[in-house]
Amino acid sequence: MLIGDVARRSGVSARMLRHYESLGLVRPTGRTGAGYREYSGEDIRRIFHIESLRSLGLSLREVGRALDDPDFAPAELVDDLVRRTRERIARETELLTRLRRIDAAEPAGWEDVLHIVALLQALGSESAGKRQRAALSSAEEVPVPVEALVEAALSETDTNVAGALRWALARSGDSALAPLAEALGSPDAEVRRRAVQSMAEIPSEGATAPLRDALTSPDLVVRRHAALALGARGVEDAVPTLIDMIVEEANDVDAADALSALASRPALADQIATRLVDHLAQATVDSSARRRLTQALADIPGATASRALADLAQDEDRAVALTATYILGIRNTR
Repeated sequence: MLIGDVARRSGVSARMLRHYESLGLVRPTGRTGAGYREYSGEDIRRIFHIESLRSLGLSLREVGRALDDPDFAPAELVDDLVRRTRERIARETELLTRLRRIDAAEPAGWEDVLHIVALLQALGSESAGKRQRAALSSAEEVPVPVEALVEAALSETDTNVAGALRWALARSGDSALAPLAEALGSPDAEVRRRAVQSMAEIPSEGATAPLRDALTSPDLVVRRHAALALGARGVEDAVPTLIDMIVEEANDVDAADALSALASRPALADQIATRLVDHLAQATVDSSARRRLTQALADIPGATASRALADLAQDEDRAVALTATYILGIRNTR
């Protein structure tokens, strides 16, 4: 079979067949009287074998070894091909992610594209200063893509950079909420913590619903951050978790402040005071926790809190009684 016929049958161009011959991969068995290359059936089978091995990602040199070296063992080479393929997929995936982020930013021209690429590179820099400047630059006309900000915020360990990233996410509005809410289900506790912290600083009303959902998270840290944020937003669902935080001495001052903010609504003041009193009466609550609960009553307005403090001024626990008496004195001077 002549080279043109072989090219049509195999799908390998005549030029590539000549290249294979120059490398010694496949040589036509004979020549015609006019000197044209003539390929046998065995030659054609070898061409198909070459193409099969090339489809696996082998180089032509590796193909030659595989076909001609009787001691060649494929296992090691296949393992190496698996590793190289994974690395290539990772590089391509990274490139695809970067292109999608550039596209989402809707650049008006190549200057914008170059600007975004520079910002994305800065977010991945080993320099904390560069990462922080990239986060703060989100206020510019061509902002950092939100997905990139979220990814950076969820992995950032530097306190100052993390604060800048949360600020940038807060400015981005509701577009950051979906990826942050998804991150609340991460198996990594640090990622969950960073996600709820970032969500808590987004001022839009859209953040309230996912923060409410976070109150039922199995992660105690997530529930506490969500409760503090919701308390500041006036969401009464946060009250039970805030009181638990006071009992457990977990950001208890912030929790008491959040309860005080909620109690500025008259309809909630007596409910919060009643819940605090109920916890004070529980036998499982120790002396220090009862003192913190008494302190929390200080900024809860209304008759229920005042009566509770009057009763607590006579409490058997001297520390609690003194705390209640002091608070009553301050309330009476207001």
